[in-house]
Amino acid sequence: MKQGEPGRVEETGLSGPSDPAGSPVSREERSSRLSLSGGTILKLLFLAAVNAIALASIPTIWTARWWAGLIVVVGATLLLDIAYLTRRAIPLKYLIPGTIFALIFQVVPVVYSGYIAFTNYGTGNVLTKEQVLDSISTRVSNVPGATRYQANVLAADGGTGEFALLLTDDAGNQFLGTPEGLQDPGDIVLDDAGKVTEVDGYSALALRDLADRQDELQSEFEIPTEQGVIRVVTATSAALYEAVFQYDEASDTVTNIETGITYTPVEGNFVSSTGEKLTPGWVANIGWKNFSRIFTSQAIRGPFVRVFLWNYAFALLSVLFTFVVGLGLAMTLNHPTMRGKKIYRSFLIFPYALPAFLTALVWAGMLNQEYGVVNDVLSTNIPWLRDPWMAKLSVLLVNLWLGFPYMFLITTGALQAIPEDLKEAAFVDGATPRQAFRRITFPLLLVSVAPLLIASFAFNFNNFNIIYLLNGGGPPIAGAQTPAGHTDILISYTYRLAFEAGSGSDFGFASAIAIMIFIMVATISALSFRRTRALEDLA
Repeated sequence: MKQGEPGRVEETGLSGPSDPAGSPVSREERSSRLSLSGGTILKLLFLAAVNAIALASIPTIWTARWWAGLIVVVGATLLLDIAYLTRRAIPLKYLIPGTIFALIFQVVPVVYSGYIAFTNYGTGNVLTKEQVLDSISTRVSNVPGATRYQANVLAADGGTGEFALLLTDDAGNQFLGTPEGLQDPGDIVLDDAGKVTEVDGYSALALRDLADRQDELQSEFEIPTEQGVIRVVTATSAALYEAVFQYDEASDTVTNIETGITYTPVEGNFVSSTGEKLTPGWVANIGWKNFSRIFTSQAIRGPFVRVFLWNYAFALLSVLFTFVVGLGLAMTLNHPTMRGKKIYRSFLIFPYALPAFLTALVWAGMLNQEYGVVNDVLSTNIPWLRDPWMAKLSVLLVNLWLGFPYMFLITTGALQAIPEDLKEAAFVDGATPRQAFRRITFPLLLVSVAPLLIASFAFNFNNFNIIYLLNGGGPPIAGAQTPAGHTDILISYTYRLAFEAGSGSDFGFASAIAIMIFIMVATISALSFRRTRALEDLA
């Protein structure tokens, strides 16, 4: 073979895969192989973690009989495995994870909130119907005049196992009570002092062991009998109890054995003919009731309308004020003759760099009527957070302080992206600076920042932190029968209805309002984005 022909170099051993000299070509190949190996290892570790999480969750999902969730988990895991274990279908390697994360973090919360909005899920209604029936059927009451027993507490396995009681009635008859029932005690072993030490393999519990297992003894141990159940009353006595309620599966009703009152299932609770409810209830579908409460309940409808109108005003004014102030500062600091721009710009973004929740709390202290620094400096006694209108003004001012740096940053970038040639051409055509701004700069600016203004509106529409941390939505609306304040927005009002109404949590009603907020914000955003396309056509 001649020099320069393919294979000649390999024969000499100067290069190629087995070349020990480490030529540039062989180093690149080796590096590529190492990189591929590292990526493959990371991919396999990722798939192993995904499969491990899926396998760990399957028993729980199977126990809960959540078949839809089981199908989703298994299907998503198989899709990920197929996508990443094949060299083809490269687009799926990006689409499948993105779709799964979008479903988990975007779609599922909305769908689940929609489901909860049509239920009575909340305090007192968190169990399933089967769990409620188990709870009701285990309720017992002491039988008046029934025999009380002298009891010796025993336990198997040397005091660590199953409980038993050596019972002695008033006539001196003795029984061994176990979870299976009453039986003859057989041989009873006594110590020298005459105390019971062992009965039929059960050992007497010492006082220390009895104290350690007292809760277990009183809450879980009972002896079934034909008249009811025998439970421990004290460490040395027991009594007969009987069931209070009886469930009739055929009629799906619960009857109080003592009073004879029958309870029928109504929207997640067993309810008597007089309206008395048995608690707890279960999670049940109640249709549009949560939504209709907003408009039919006078206690909710009155404050809701005021909160609804203020919510829109707060979101619109917050966007308007922050945009105007941010744009004004951006135009000022964008002037070519301005000196010290970097220093001023650094100072202006300070509010944006501080944690918003901490800033809100600081402002709440500064605006305190008695002890706040604002009234001290102004030598006034203004109720910044107690008067309805002053509280609204304070909320807007604090939100302006927090929000204008964001608008300042985005408008600065947008202004610097607008070509100067366009304005110079307008000036050549005789336009004034105001006309150049109105006809050229502002429309081009809106094309860039309009989507961000829409996002800012949506953010402020649900700006729970500033409302709740500054003054908790207060001051309260006089005469309102629900916990509503003059500065409450829908999200804070929903929170207070759900968690601070004094009757426990009402997740179903809160979800109904959350769904309404979602629909309103989505509608406004869709209309605004259509308007944004019109601006693009104008530009």
